[in-house]
Amino acid sequence: MFFNQIDPAPSDPILGLTEAFNSDPRATKVTLGVGVFVDDQGATPVLECIRRAERLLWETERTKTYLPISGIREYGQSVAHLVFGSDFHALAADRVAVAQTPGGTGALRVGAELLKAFRPQATLWVPNPTWGNHPGVFGAAGFSAKAYPYYNAATKAVDVDAMCAALEQVPAGDVVLLHVCCHNPTGADLDAEGWARVAEIAAKAGWLPFFDFAYQGFGAGIEQDRAGLLSMLQKVPEALIASSFSKNMGLYGERVGALLLVAESAPAAAAGLSHVKRLVRVLYSNPPRHGGALAAMVLADEDLRRLWVEELTAMRQRIQSVRQQLVEGLAARNTGVDFSFIARQNGMFSFSGLDEAQVTFLREEKGIYLVKGGRINVAGLNTANLDFVCDAIAESLKR
Repeated sequence: MFFNQIDPAPSDPILGLTEAFNSDPRATKVTLGVGVFVDDQGATPVLECIRRAERLLWETERTKTYLPISGIREYGQSVAHLVFGSDFHALAADRVAVAQTPGGTGALRVGAELLKAFRPQATLWVPNPTWGNHPGVFGAAGFSAKAYPYYNAATKAVDVDAMCAALEQVPAGDVVLLHVCCHNPTGADLDAEGWARVAEIAAKAGWLPFFDFAYQGFGAGIEQDRAGLLSMLQKVPEALIASSFSKNMGLYGERVGALLLVAESAPAAAAGLSHVKRLVRVLYSNPPRHGGALAAMVLADEDLRRLWVEELTAMRQRIQSVRQQLVEGLAARNTGVDFSFIARQNGMFSFSGLDEAQVTFLREEKGIYLVKGGRINVAGLNTANLDFVCDAIAESLKR
């Protein structure tokens, strides 16, 4: 009778929104909640580079046996080069350890478990706002979380001064979570000067940066998007990075991610990886094979990598184009609100500035689903629904 005594858990604020959307019978419904890229036909495509890798894998793969606990060796090497760039990695390769994980979420959780094992009294500092799952993932590992200022609702940009003032007060030994690019949920990123300030603070204060790097290539480009990370690593000797191929390779359901550990020395990196493997063993034993093999193949094959970069560029450009179209569409409707900030933001998400009453109106009256707080997945807009969404937002503002 154990389960009869359990009350239902609340729905996930984002995935629960998808369930509500799926059950909505309206033909005009639009989902702008879950962070999934869609093309102009409203479909989440399988990239052509992945299709070709699938064919090659089908022809060459000879086993489905378990992977090593840390994953495919070639995958780890390629991810490190992608995340850090060849120049940095050539200098620091012996100080970098990589473990393949089930998506970026898996990397965050494994990293959280590692830190909790060796820094049990540390506090986790997250930006306000941050991805809704961050507190849950770290909380499950036993971390208490505090917020530092990040977004200025008035300027619709990063509040760099308030952020830096708060980070200067973070005690040595604590952990600070930083979004590398395409901040979720706001779309507002630090500029080069901001990253340099944060790097100086981290070096002086002695806290550990934990980077969430889920959207490499969706901001300004593969190389440009890692610039802030590299700026930090020039100043701090240690860091953790959670990487993901869900968005930039469209491998959402394959769960392809990595935890990268940067240590002060090669022995420290090896020791860190040994404990990562110990934790992985009791969490999920070893990572999934298929998606990691596809990503490794794309990154290692010159032709497939070139094709991937082209497809990634097209996805990024589509998002940037839709941002501009949304700004222009809302301006044409004379809403009285300046939405130009949407075009200045990066990645899939934007804080629209819509309040809870307006978000509720859009969902209940129009069948347009936004996450609580007004976050919009801009990538969910297309030619067929853009005017409808602009009309509905304009109506919500005037009401």
